[in-house]
Amino acid sequence: MTLVQRLLEQAAATPGAVALVAGDGAALTYGDLRRRVLAVRHGLLTAGLEPGDGVLFSVRPSPESLVLALGVVAAGGVVVFADPGAGPEMFAARLRLARPRWSAAESLLYAGSRLRPVRAYARRRGLLLPDLAGLEVPGEGRMRHVYVGRWLPGVPRGALSFGRLARSGDAPEPPGPGDPDAPAAVIFTSGTTAAPRAVVHTQGSLSAALDLFRTRLPLGPGDIVHTDQLMLGLPTLISGARWSMPPLFCSPADFGRQLRERGATHTFCVPVHLAEVLDAHPRLPETLRHVLLGAAPAPAAILRRALDATGPSAQVLSVYAMTEILPVAIASAQDKLAHTRSGAGGDLLGEPLVQARVAEDGELHLAGPNLCRGYLGDPPLDELPTGDLARLDGAGRLVLTGRKKDMLIRGKFNLYPGLYEPAIAALDGVTEAAIVGVPDPATGDEEVVLAVSGDGERLPERLAARLPEVIDHDALPDRVVVLPGLPRSGRGRKLDRDRLREMVRERTA
Repeated sequence: MTLVQRLLEQAAATPGAVALVAGDGAALTYGDLRRRVLAVRHGLLTAGLEPGDGVLFSVRPSPESLVLALGVVAAGGVVVFADPGAGPEMFAARLRLARPRWSAAESLLYAGSRLRPVRAYARRRGLLLPDLAGLEVPGEGRMRHVYVGRWLPGVPRGALSFGRLARSGDAPEPPGPGDPDAPAAVIFTSGTTAAPRAVVHTQGSLSAALDLFRTRLPLGPGDIVHTDQLMLGLPTLISGARWSMPPLFCSPADFGRQLRERGATHTFCVPVHLAEVLDAHPRLPETLRHVLLGAAPAPAAILRRALDATGPSAQVLSVYAMTEILPVAIASAQDKLAHTRSGAGGDLLGEPLVQARVAEDGELHLAGPNLCRGYLGDPPLDELPTGDLARLDGAGRLVLTGRKKDMLIRGKFNLYPGLYEPAIAALDGVTEAAIVGVPDPATGDEEVVLAVSGDGERLPERLAARLPEVIDHDALPDRVVVLPGLPRSGRGRKLDRDRLREMVRERTA
């Protein structure tokens, strides 16, 4: 069954149950969700959307964005996530690769990209918006447009109103289950203006991903999942549970308050965000049974804080996933901390939920029904070389030992930071730890610098005494630098190693 078919069937089975609670508290039932998705699907088809049409999607997480995205996929379209704030050159390069025929954006974004005073204001704030209303399809002319929100100056002439589409009343059912191999989403992940890179997921690969989440994370009617993450919100809806959405720009304090007020049973945070929530709310509500951490490695200090903040029956879980294939493995906080204390090295990821193979050079390769079709413009993938270095322990669990591109060269010794950082971060007084190399142009070797944030006096001296007890001699740093915090980037707040190297160089100077 396709992703959309499964959601529509669940909605038909429980039409009166609350499916979604928006950031402002407004509730949407499963019956209303189903009617709106079918209405948007019918309206788009009537307006000329054809199977395989790409729809450039610039709508922030909200009930409206969910309904619109599902309506696009139900109509046979492909949701193309290309951030308009990425900069004009990168945005244009991504459009050239994806070639969408439609654009869906908030009316405020159309106004901001078209009206001179608003564009000037955005430019002063460092945001260079493309002219969304003027976008063209090569050889076909102007794109078709859908706007979300009330009409504003700058919305293209002839654009379809999402509000009218969603309120158009009863719409016909899809004639069949749909094609699970049909593309459903394009997600840009990396690349340059000359060679942008985008992951293509099908309805089948996304549906398989949701099943894997539900295998490890029980969900059902009565559960309340508080998150803005689509890949946790969708399995919530397919299970008949309730998706609680935080408002846009939700502060950590408000996020924690809503967990309690809405009786959340499940939530998802990136580790840095959870730390901020716990700063405001040292004790999480007793209703929480599952706290998921993902998008970045979870330091031992945050795992311990999460365990201390939850009830005895709650599970704190760390999810290892990639845009190309998700989820890959899930490990409990207790297992991760026990692995670190054992001195086994590396970061425990858990038992693989997919087909996992470790190549001769240590690189992890993955395959399974949740693997994306491939990269846009490239041949299909049968197996994904992850760029991560890993091993399988005696219990068949994956252990991350580093990244191929993060490897440091020290004489004849190849140093993989990910093998040692968890053990260092678990030491008393250390909040975060990362190892970076500062190349020596004369020798080709790299000065190995350990950057830490933490509490207490004389932290470098204390670390110098403890490090030989927990990491290999050849991995001992040449220098320890204490920073207020380690730099992070992106929505997932991943460690920004390039910026960290710059900070280390600045300290050296």
